[in-house]
Amino acid sequence: MGLAETEEELAERASRLIKAECKRAKVTYAELARRLEGHGIKGETENSIKSKLKRGTFAATLLLATLAALELEGFRLENL
Repeated sequence: MGLAETEEELAERASRLIKAECKRAKVTYAELARRLEGHGIKGETENSIKSKLKRGTFAATLLLATLAALELEGFRLENL
């Protein structure tokens, strides 16, 4: 069994993950944008992050940098 049955489901799950982890860490999207710069992702803003999460479309590089920016060490795919 895969992570999801459809690409849309996977996109929704990834968006929910980022939203939940930001909340848990008490990190705003503006703060996340600032932290992403330290992981090579330049030019993101609070609004651009909100838009991407709402659409569920963002590059894998943004997902990986977000996991690093939120210091989610040992992240397991089944948590997605």
